[in-house]
Amino acid sequence: MGWERITDRFSHLKAQGEGALLVYLMAGDPDLERSLAYLRAAVAGGADILELGIPFSDPVADGPTIQAAGLRALTAGATPKTALELARALREESEIPLVIMTYYNPILQWGEEAFAEEAAACGVDGLIVPDLPPEEARGLMRAAEKNGLALTFLVTPESGEERVKVLAEYTRGFLYLVARYGTTGAKGTLAEETLPLIRRMRALVPRELPLVVGFGLSRPEHVREVICAGADGAVVGSRAVEQVAAGVAPEELAAFVHGLKEATLI
Repeated sequence: MGWERITDRFSHLKAQGEGALLVYLMAGDPDLERSLAYLRAAVAGGADILELGIPFSDPVADGPTIQAAGLRALTAGATPKTALELARALREESEIPLVIMTYYNPILQWGEEAFAEEAAACGVDGLIVPDLPPEEARGLMRAAEKNGLALTFLVTPESGEERVKVLAEYTRGFLYLVARYGTTGAKGTLAEETLPLIRRMRALVPRELPLVVGFGLSRPEHVREVICAGADGAVVGSRAVEQVAAGVAPEELAAFVHGLKEATLI
């Protein structure tokens, strides 16, 4: 089914008058067993799409929270293979869309075609590779398409009109809008430029292409604000990862996710 799970989920939510809640967690954090429990908790809490991070030693787009999560996962023995095995375990019990978020190096080391094939076999629906622009992604785009995976690209506050149109043409599943300058990380308030940025991007992106906003979102009111500004979905990552780092019970993470999901009901 692959990328169709993603598009079907957005279509269903739009028909229901809801935005999508995407929750990011690091695969293998704090260890494989508890990582699976937290991923299941995010599903139980109402996440619409799960972003599953592959730990990497040089995560240039990530702030301290996700960097620390990657280090915990690596220390516990997590690898790209164990991340895909977590995806497989989730797929066996849920139809939630699963998106792998990874830097390009692990894919390159695995081999683009082999990685895409294994990801699809494990029930993954899409890939986000923040350090790989479309001009350098031809091979991965072909491998992803062949295996039914959506390869999603990112736009930033610096992206001009022509660049946005190029990225919208090549992205699959949705277009990921980086909401603020800098790296990932939970913030207390939205950046001043975020809501005007969403409105500008929404005007440039084809209406049928979902626009998802991430970086800095941490509270239900953030989710509500970005969806009301025109986004089709909101990503909460660092705040969820902070809860894992704090060792909360999975039920507490589920309750946190449920509160975020309620904010998508507009």
